Amino acid sequence: MSEKTRSILSNVLYIAAVLLLSFLIVRFIGQRTEVIGSSMVPTLQDGNQLITDKISYRFRKPERFEIIVFPHEPGHEYYIKRIIGLPGETVEIRDDGMIYINGEVLEENYGFGDTYPDELAGPVELGADEYFVLGDNREVSLDSRYPEVGNIPRKIIIGRAWLQLYPFNKFGLLTDK
Repeated sequence: MSEKTRSILSNVLYIAAVLLLSFLIVRFIGQRTEVIGSSMVPTLQDGNQLITDKISYRFRKPERFEIIVFPHEPGHEYYIKRIIGLPGETVEIRDDGMIYINGEVLEENYGFGDTYPDELAGPVELGADEYFVLGDNREVSLDSRYPEVGNIPRKIIIGRAWLQLYPFNKFGLLTDK
């Protein structure tokens, strides 16, 4: 084999390895996600760029207050919301704007604006693999209060919003607590 052939073969193998590694990272470890809209203000702004951690939920369950990414409709846009209710819990948003989990007031400081029950007809009982999510900007968020979103089954959660890339002055890990 000539030196030129070896060089070409080496480059082709290198490119194939890089493409395979890139595919594996995007498929199983993390993906870039863009925030579209204002439903997570003030935590996240329209146009923010995030890295979604796709691996940690393979080893543990999603936790309350984590920001998750899930598809609104298969093959369409992703939603970014905060977990409020966990599997097996009963979530209720009363007319006073307070969120109750199993009859107890939820102590949280993420909600921006008034939290109205909107289209909820009373308490919501979550199934064994369902999560109740809300956007931080409660007055404009399309979230689990609405039937077109509803409770989020565990199997459709892509991962948790983990790292904010852009804008650069906000670069860093997204904290959940």
